[in-house]
Amino acid sequence: MRQLFPAAGPVEVDRLLDEVRSAPALEVGDERVVDFLVRFARALLAPAVARAYPELASLGFFLRRGEIRRALARLDGDELRLPRGLVFHVPPANVDTIFVYSWALSALAGNRNVVRLSPRSAGASAAVLDALSDVDPVVAASQRIVTYDRDDAVTAALSAAADLRVLWGGDATVRALRRFELAPHARDLTFPDRSSFAVISAAGWARASADERRAAVEGFRNDVFWFDQAACASPRGVYWVGGPPAAEFRSLLASIAPAPEPAMAVQNRVGAYGVAADGVATRIAFDGPALTTLETPDVVRDWLGAGVVTQSRVSSLDELVPKVVRRDQTITHFGFSRAELTDFARKLPGVDRLVPFGSALQFAPVWDGYDLLAEFTRIVTVTV
Repeated sequence: MRQLFPAAGPVEVDRLLDEVRSAPALEVGDERVVDFLVRFARALLAPAVARAYPELASLGFFLRRGEIRRALARLDGDELRLPRGLVFHVPPANVDTIFVYSWALSALAGNRNVVRLSPRSAGASAAVLDALSDVDPVVAASQRIVTYDRDDAVTAALSAAADLRVLWGGDATVRALRRFELAPHARDLTFPDRSSFAVISAAGWARASADERRAAVEGFRNDVFWFDQAACASPRGVYWVGGPPAAEFRSLLASIAPAPEPAMAVQNRVGAYGVAADGVATRIAFDGPALTTLETPDVVRDWLGAGVVTQSRVSSLDELVPKVVRRDQTITHFGFSRAELTDFARKLPGVDRLVPFGSALQFAPVWDGYDLLAEFTRIVTVTV
């Protein structure tokens, strides 16, 4: 096992756990953690970093002092809230920065944390580690980011020591990690396979100005292409509600789609042709190497490669309700009123978020229906 933060090279799991357990205690909303996260946010928002990794700018905004204060305000109440203890985080390799959100909120709750990064993580996660240099020694004593290849003994030791284990990834990953026992009092917070899609009101699109339509497509581009469309909140298809797909939407998206890596361009074609071969798609269109559009009766929830977008048509949001499944997480939307969306949400069997185009990948303290800061604390009852 190699310790990435604070940088220390190879380390034995028993020694790491001893160091973290002996670290000075932190409080919920500890000012030292707040100051550390604000400095970290500033480093992420530096122009050079934000240009190279636009998704880190969203992370930087999430960790601004005002946003942190708003998150902590959600805990206001008469209850005495204390840290849970030691939290073990296992984020996915395909979304480089997701670990920072849960780790930052857990640290804000005063917990000791161990984050295991996959050896396959690269790119943005390396930039995150570079930005973590300015840290209070008291905070650093209780926070660890490590990496290791599959090692059941290490995972078992970290799981057994945890008061809370946070598992991100597919269903298979969650099942595999649940084989490692927790202490009787501990529990898992899981984020398994999820899928997401978009909805566009045909009437709302027609009403919108040219500038509004272009801004919507720019937001949709970010939702799709950040993280190679592999994040749980990345939309994989669009339902047009009340009318046919607008040709302008596809042409605008094609004009601003980022050029893919060669391997991803191949995956784009392979995924699209696979759906066509299965008889699911009624029409397929290639707009350069970056964007492939499929016309399908329903959204395809499987990952087909970055830039593969299905387009489907329904007459109303009510017609869409039975097509939604519990696995669905985020619906990005354009052209609907708040009343329409609220009525739609009340009828859905799944879905935890309905957000505007461009907001799919903006993390929030409430995620997958969990109020994360609340989950990272425990309530102590004091009566006199």
